[in-house]
Amino acid sequence: MRRPVKNRNIAGPDMKYNSVRVEKFINSVMWDGKKSTARKVVYDAFDIIKEKTKTENPVELFETAIRNVGPAMEIRSRRVGGANYQVPREVRPERKMALAFRWILLAARSGKGKPMAEKLAAELISAANNEGSAIKKKDDTLRMAEANKAFAHFAW
Repeated sequence: MRRPVKNRNIAGPDMKYNSVRVEKFINSVMWDGKKSTARKVVYDAFDIIKEKTKTENPVELFETAIRNVGPAMEIRSRRVGGANYQVPREVRPERKMALAFRWILLAARSGKGKPMAEKLAAELISAANNEGSAIKKKDDTLRMAEANKAFAHFAW
């Protein structure tokens, strides 16, 4: 059993949309401590989402994308008697959100030739529609967990 996490830093809500999840996403986008650049990228991506999807609130689409990309199951390596087994485990909500952020950003950063805000907006829109690279990554993870269901009794 995991020990409870103490003294965790809690991100406050962002300035524009007043959402804690958006602020955490901005922190994930940030490289080299350049938060103002990360904030500009995310807000520009939200503006592009507003234009493309004709919605008033791009945060709703963002929330849908995060919910769609977050995995329900993952595999963790477990050593039992000299052999390593891939044991399927349920994903905790905080980790689910962190993995969704990571996979969306990885998919957006892998695209070449366009500004980051455009790539991020495209990836969020496709994730909200259950398609794109981040959704493929989630499906692959789920497929691996399903394939290793036989080792579920090794879960600790």
